[in-house]
Amino acid sequence: MENDIAPKPGGKFVKVKCPDCGNIQITYTKPATVVQCQVCGATLAKPTGGKGDFRGEIVGDAE
Repeated sequence: MENDIAPKPGGKFVKVKCPDCGNIQITYTKPATVVQCQVCGATLAKPTGGKGDFRGEIVGDAE
C-alpha cells in the first residue's frame, strides 16, 4: 500500500518549437490557458481539458 497523499500529475513539461519563428520554449503538456510564443506571439498550444492541442512541434522533454 502506497502512502501517497495526492496522485502524481499525468502531465509533464516539454520543449515546443514555434512553427512561425522557430523559437523553442517550455510549456506543460496539459495547459490551462492558451500558450503563445514569447517571441512572435503565435499560438503554440490550446487547452482541451486534458492534454493540450499543440500547434507547435514537441521537440523533447524539458530538463
